[in-house]
Amino acid sequence: MPENLHLVTELAIILIAAGLFTILSKAAKQPAILGYIVAGFLVGPHLGLFPQFSAEAIDEWSEIGIIFLMFGLGLDFSFKKLLKIGTNALITAGTTCIGMFIVGITLGSLLGWSTMEGIFLGGLMGMSSTTIIIKTYGEMNLMGKPYAPQIFGALVFEDLIAILLMVLLSAMAVTGEFEGKEMLMGILKLVFFLILWFLVGIYLIPLILKKAKKFLNDEILMIVSIGLCFTMVVLANLAGFSSALGAFVMGSILSETVEGKRIESLTGKIKDLFGAIFFVSVGMMVDPAVIAQYWPVIILIAASAVIGILLFSTFGTLLSGQGTNNSIHTGFTLAQLGEFSFILAGMGCSLGVMRGFIYPVIISASVVTLIATPFIIKLGDPVADWVDRKLPARVLAFLNPKPETGKNSKAEQNEWKRLLKYYFLRIALYSVVTLAVAVACDTYLSPILNSILSLPPSVINWIDLIITLALISPFIFGMVVSGHTVRTSADKLLASNPSRRWPLLALICLRAILATSFVVTITVYHFRLVWWAVLILCVPAVLLFVFIAKKSASRITRLETTFLVNLNSKEESERKAAPVSTEINRKLSDYDITIRNFTISPEFRYIGKTLREMPFRKDSGINIIKILRGSKSIIIPGGDETVYPGDVLLAVGAKTQLDRFAGMIAELSDIQPSEDEEFTVEPLTITETSHLCGKMLRQLDMRKNSCMIVSMIDKGGHHIANPSPELVLTAGDTVWIAGERSSVEWYLSE
Repeated sequence: MPENLHLVTELAIILIAAGLFTILSKAAKQPAILGYIVAGFLVGPHLGLFPQFSAEAIDEWSEIGIIFLMFGLGLDFSFKKLLKIGTNALITAGTTCIGMFIVGITLGSLLGWSTMEGIFLGGLMGMSSTTIIIKTYGEMNLMGKPYAPQIFGALVFEDLIAILLMVLLSAMAVTGEFEGKEMLMGILKLVFFLILWFLVGIYLIPLILKKAKKFLNDEILMIVSIGLCFTMVVLANLAGFSSALGAFVMGSILSETVEGKRIESLTGKIKDLFGAIFFVSVGMMVDPAVIAQYWPVIILIAASAVIGILLFSTFGTLLSGQGTNNSIHTGFTLAQLGEFSFILAGMGCSLGVMRGFIYPVIISASVVTLIATPFIIKLGDPVADWVDRKLPARVLAFLNPKPETGKNSKAEQNEWKRLLKYYFLRIALYSVVTLAVAVACDTYLSPILNSILSLPPSVINWIDLIITLALISPFIFGMVVSGHTVRTSADKLLASNPSRRWPLLALICLRAILATSFVVTITVYHFRLVWWAVLILCVPAVLLFVFIAKKSASRITRLETTFLVNLNSKEESERKAAPVSTEINRKLSDYDITIRNFTISPEFRYIGKTLREMPFRKDSGINIIKILRGSKSIIIPGGDETVYPGDVLLAVGAKTQLDRFAGMIAELSDIQPSEDEEFTVEPLTITETSHLCGKMLRQLDMRKNSCMIVSMIDKGGHHIANPSPELVLTAGDTVWIAGERSSVEWYLSE
């Protein structure tokens, strides 16, 4: 056979085997990944059926597969989503990973493995399978369950932890020992480059895509996206990171652009293709002789992973205050070894710190857990019911979250959290850019000045310092000033309690000290003198910096505005497509009330029945506030309104209520229908003279005016989503009225 056909032959064997065994796995109601791994096992070199597959060929196919797999994972990832997920999912993921890390090290020690092998085992045992869980939840119609957001949030954090482990464990493998300082520097280096790449990418890539938008048909956009992916892979390798990290970062950057969904759709089939190639290459590395020899170890690792992840993730979710039901379902869902287990195990073998037999052992253990995943998930319901029946009421009351009470609203209670999050985020972002510019100046500016200027070294040093300070001054200025979010939160906190000015003043002083430290450090670096000389030099350096910073204030404002426009361009595009829902969701976001569209399919069992006949309100607690039927818009529909196929229902409620409703509908809408600009939701505070005061909601009969009350905060600070018709309104209550704009304005003006 000609030499240049080896690649084609290998690819043909891989894809035909993958296709055949995927069909068989689907017929057996097993995950597609299992079919890929079995296909790789059968065509791999260990059985001798296809001897042309060498170890080098398998490694090459695996590397390409990992790149596209991680690129696709990045496209489905969002750094902004990470900030919004909150600490609950982080607690779950962190507890699971730390607990399983300890289990892995202990298990490795019991098996007689080396310390490094135990560390790698501990790292990979905490990684659940995002692919399998998403696929299984879709097939089992569990996407709308109240515990689903917690699970997917935990998976996002697990992916991020896995990226961090890839960097740390590779550094440990090179040094051969655990160095606390080296580990810290590795983490700082990773965080530095992640932030820098994200900032530069979000600033430049949307501008490039916007300029070239009229030329970007599907073909060109796909080529450009894949080209950017491989460019970031090269940059990551140059910075000392893995190809997988570079692909993941570029995917996450592109996901924040207006074209993110389009890119994900265009590259989805390519990701599926090379993802299949990756899992087939994983199966190729499985040696049947190793399985026969080490099957007790395989069973032990699989059992330890399932039981350990189940217990630690359940415990972590309980710690985050999600209650027993959500915690148990989270634990039973996450109890398997996922794709990152393959990647981390392969990395350990390629770095020579894990013996060759361990890789097929890990793969085999993972396959066992993947096969068991659907059955384990189904156990969640009976176990949760059993726990609710058996645990004493006192214990259940302690474990389950309690309703919030107090005079302050949820929004006010979160102001400090919001302020501190954006305060430190702003400092981190501007610090990274400042440090990057300073390092670039030290690396490139000094040699350039020395080559083009024939001046004394001290003079060149001064010129170098002045240029460096001029270049970093806009970013230092951005670090010192407050952003809009920080200022808004600070104003609210001061308005409610003037004594808070002292901690706020301390935060101002902290960032001023940090900014001054940058200037002083750079000055000291350029002039290595005794302390008193340093102080003398630093005074004019700080004064020079203040002068330059004031002059460059407009420049940093423009840079920040451009960055924020690019960062929020996707949300702005969605807002223009659905202005009413977006604005209402923004207004109600602090009260856990939102609006979601649901499309009724022809198979829906309540077709032809009225809203009153459907168990929407009873079983989920939501309210239907509008029905879109073609070009017709029915605002605040009555109970006698009939539902037809293709109707788009606008439902309002708390997130958990909407999740339950989604489970009932079983088909979320991807359609973004045109919206009626005359529809709105506005707040109203009940006064003593209001005709609403002292009446039950049922007595008001607001539906006849195309209005309804969808949310309420009583004067005690308690929040009530979709209040009961028997609820009596009293002076001081704040209600949210949804309906036609003219009718809502009438209630507001009465």
